[in-house]
Amino acid sequence: MNSNYSDRHLGSSENLPLARSIYAEMRKYPIISPHGHVDAQMILANSNFADPVSLLMSPDHYILRMLHSQGITYEELAVNSPEVNFKLLAENWKLFRSTPSRIWFQEILATLFDVSEILAPENAMKIYQQIAAKLATPEFKPQALFKSFNIELLATTDATADSLQSHIELSKIDLGGRVIPTFRPDDVSDPSRLDWKASLEKLGKRYGVEINSFANLLAALRKARAHFKDNGATASDHGVFTPRTLKVSSAQGEALFASALAGSATDNELNDFRAAMLFEHALMAADDGLVMQLHPGSLRNYDSEIFAKYGADKGFDIPVATTYTKELQPLLNAVGKHPNFRLVIFTLDESTYSRELAPLAGAYPSVRLGPPWWFHDSLNGLERWREAITETAGYYNTVGFIDDTRAFCSIPVRHDVARRFDSAYLAREVSRHRITENEAMELAGDLAYNLSKDFFNL
Repeated sequence: MNSNYSDRHLGSSENLPLARSIYAEMRKYPIISPHGHVDAQMILANSNFADPVSLLMSPDHYILRMLHSQGITYEELAVNSPEVNFKLLAENWKLFRSTPSRIWFQEILATLFDVSEILAPENAMKIYQQIAAKLATPEFKPQALFKSFNIELLATTDATADSLQSHIELSKIDLGGRVIPTFRPDDVSDPSRLDWKASLEKLGKRYGVEINSFANLLAALRKARAHFKDNGATASDHGVFTPRTLKVSSAQGEALFASALAGSATDNELNDFRAAMLFEHALMAADDGLVMQLHPGSLRNYDSEIFAKYGADKGFDIPVATTYTKELQPLLNAVGKHPNFRLVIFTLDESTYSRELAPLAGAYPSVRLGPPWWFHDSLNGLERWREAITETAGYYNTVGFIDDTRAFCSIPVRHDVARRFDSAYLAREVSRHRITENEAMELAGDLAYNLSKDFFNL
């Protein structure tokens, strides 16, 4: 870690010595990243990154959406050269003041590329060339970076019918750590998706099941989950609009599936189908032990024009209000105390922290709270989250920090910033006489490493 950055985010001066000690303890641990979106094929191919923009800017929807909010179009970014886009970012860098995007980006520059200057129009090309020169070296190929980042485990996110061939090949390579898949069945769980029928066909073809019924869909999913487990997966991920769950009979499930397949399902029937699928995924999780991760509350691909032209993950997944208590009751009544079931809940709706999520995690042995994500995985967001949930759920009903990123080079920075924040938070709790120094030092290893490793069966 660059010495200029080592004390950032470690809190007030009176707590700084203890925060430094806690942070030093946290830094002893390698990175566990149990949920993210880095492409396994990119790591396997092990090619040098093309340019600074494709590495640092293009995968970051926070950056893209901020530029778009100030009138810089996706069309413009699509036709520009990487150098022009990097200069454009520098010219608009003031937009990111006090945002997490600036923290991640500037610390990547400082710790990975030895750039201590703040990005600006006058130094943009010098910084671009400095980054580009490093990216051309063997030390900056993905597999070398993986080792230098001290990653013990990196989980990707993979489609239901994925062959996982990239993971199979990666398992034969000494990376200094593991890359494992995560089962993401959203493509076959939501009939309102444009690719739903095509995804059913792919899944059925892959596992030799004609998916012409609800029962056959569940049978194919069980085969897919087994394939993922055989190749290292320990979790599934569900990016649902709502956490509503619904227990249905076999006959009811078949009727909902038939209506959806025929294209005649009403909005209520579609909602019931999605809720029934989430319930069935939980039953399967209790059977096979894959940790169920729930990411509700996003109205995805909000801008239809951007989605049509440029696809998903361009900054137009917009949060909506979400509730959990009633929605998850059928699921938790069925498997909430099952010894083999584990559920991690994330939210974009901060109003639910203390009202619903902390009480649920504080009561059910199967439930843990994921850290803030997307717009809230910032220093302010982490602080609001800790303050809201700790009194009710404590520390041990959480799973530590999860980076949830597509930007490969931001992984060590995100984990390091989270560790510095947690060090400052724990030091403050000691100063408030809520925990002892010994307890804070024990929590350091748990928050940085043990909670994620244990709960995700790693």
